[in-house]
Amino acid sequence: MGRPTNTQFALAVHVLTMLAGLPRAMQSSEAMAASAGSNPVHIRRVLGRLREAGLVASRPGPGGGWQLLHPPQRTTLADVWRAVQGADPVLGLHEADPDCAVGRRIHANLGLIDRRANAAIEAELGRTTLAELAESTALEAAS
Repeated sequence: MGRPTNTQFALAVHVLTMLAGLPRAMQSSEAMAASAGSNPVHIRRVLGRLREAGLVASRPGPGGGWQLLHPPQRTTLADVWRAVQGADPVLGLHEADPDCAVGRRIHANLGLIDRRANAAIEAELGRTTLAELAESTALEAAS
């Protein structure tokens, strides 16, 4: 199976699951990057989007880091998807030639399909909370 080109959602879920397992504790972007196999700058970019969405807060300096703003039971993966995906299309739509008979209609048709696909993704992701992921990863780590 091919790998997605944008891994920001998966990284966001990874670091938020780490934070959910450490309620009220501050976690450095370096520690999260090491766990996620990424680099701290990329992790901070992803966390910046989560901060803009009101999911996390940060504090600079010694003893600083990142933490969840809400109990993990109240945060779903759909919340994370919306924070990372924003209004970007799921399907990667293109601009077609308006002089082409197909081009005049395909963008609108694909746009409708894209909105339905995004709604389906959000509905599925809305069924899982960060608390559930943190619990399942804690159980696996304990095994």
